[in-house]
Amino acid sequence: MLTNKQKSFLRGESNRLQPLVHIGKSGLTESVITQIEEALEAKELIKVTILQNCDQDKNEIAAKLEEQVGIEVVQVIGKIIVLYKESVEKKRIELP
Repeated sequence: MLTNKQKSFLRGESNRLQPLVHIGKSGLTESVITQIEEALEAKELIKVTILQNCDQDKNEIAAKLEEQVGIEVVQVIGKIIVLYKESVEKKRIELP
C-alpha cells in the first residue's frame, strides 16, 4: 500500500508519461490485464487511457485493476488511470 507522500511523488513522475495501454469497446479483458502487467513489469509506472467507446466506468476499471496482485492505482483523472507496480527485475523508481 502506497502512502500519500509516495502517491504524490508518483503523480509528479507520471506527468511526463504518455498512455501505454488503451481500453476500448471490449472493456477490461484478460488480454488487456496481461498487457498492463507486462508494461508495469517493464516500466513500473504507466498511464492507461479509457477510450470514449468503452462502456465500463473508470472507477470500476480502477477497482478491478487494484484487485490484481501488486498493482496500485496512483490516480484516476478524467479518462486516464495512473498505475504503479514495483518491478521484480527492472527496479527503476525509488520511492521516498
